Amino acid sequence: MKRLDRYLFRQLAVTLVAVTLGLAALVWLTQSLRFIELVLDRGLSPAVFVELTGLLLPSFLAVILPITTFVVLLFTYVRLASDRELVVMRSTGLSDWRLSRAPLLLATLATGICLFLQTWLVPVSHAAFREWQFEIRNEMAAILLQEGVFSALGEDMTVYARRRDANGDLYGIMVHDSRDPKIPVTILAERGRLVSTPRGPRVTLLNGVRQTMEQAPPGSPNPGPRLSVLSFAENSLDLATSSRSQQENARNRDSRERFIGELLNPDPAENLPERDIRKFRAEAHQRLASPLTTLAFALVALATALSSGFRRHGDSRPAIIGVVLVVGLLAVGLAAGNAAARNNAYIPLIWAQVVVPSILSLWVLMGMPGAPKRKPRLPSDLTAAPEA
Repeated sequence: MKRLDRYLFRQLAVTLVAVTLGLAALVWLTQSLRFIELVLDRGLSPAVFVELTGLLLPSFLAVILPITTFVVLLFTYVRLASDRELVVMRSTGLSDWRLSRAPLLLATLATGICLFLQTWLVPVSHAAFREWQFEIRNEMAAILLQEGVFSALGEDMTVYARRRDANGDLYGIMVHDSRDPKIPVTILAERGRLVSTPRGPRVTLLNGVRQTMEQAPPGSPNPGPRLSVLSFAENSLDLATSSRSQQENARNRDSRERFIGELLNPDPAENLPERDIRKFRAEAHQRLASPLTTLAFALVALATALSSGFRRHGDSRPAIIGVVLVVGLLAVGLAAGNAAARNNAYIPLIWAQVVVPSILSLWVLMGMPGAPKRKPRLPSDLTAAPEA
């Protein structure tokens, strides 16, 4: 790599790393606020919070890196043009294609990183993230119980304990269990104790009552629901929020947890509906095409920044044109992905959104073969002194 390439590559690489890490940290901070209550209200340690939210970073980087690559390349070359550095480089006989060698090398490296993220690290990290969520909702239910607080264990169970001692014994317990929506149950007990089982945490309740609303049998003189109260000396209740819908979610993995091969060829034993199979195929093609958008956006940035002529007082048009083009490509890619998820016949649109701008940008960078040659515009203050 020659000195000029090293100079350009160093500027672009340092800026790309700084911008990508800064934007990823900002996105991570905004998204992690959804889980801050686990630390403030539920008593989890900050280490668990950092580990849980850190598993989201690979998916953030996979989305951010193509955009930051485009932004860094476009605005770096616009700055080089405004500082007359591109003029000096072109005066030595360098073509636009030669000036694009260093940024294209950086874009290729970024494409390889995105490919690694999309094909391996994102599914692995997302699967670990969902396992953490399941453990927090089920295995860690005992930790989430706080004394004097109505603790929601999932969407269908609420537990209250007036006091909790260091041994895990609870006093003044109330449990509202609506995992069976047809027969909600409310349990009041004097005290109880938390124990761990293979199915998750279980509370053993002592000296309490169990209240349910039951429908009156046909022909009863008092139709409608009626309160049924059962006193007990000891009763056990599983705190794992394993409702039917949550069991199905645990059994059927999300598309982001699956590798490319699993998305293209789902296991027939899972008995997935045709709608999910179409979504999985579209997701697989999006994951394969998404890393290539890094290279496509880099080519668009170089084509717009290098194709404009010199202007003494600067030129903001390349930046505006490049941003508008990439925003349009992002919108087209989003629409193509949604259409392909509904009907796999639109999958070629996902690849067209990558291939078409790449070919057009290469055509511009190579001097538009077949197009009329334009006369290079050199700055007058570098070629001749102005007349008085």
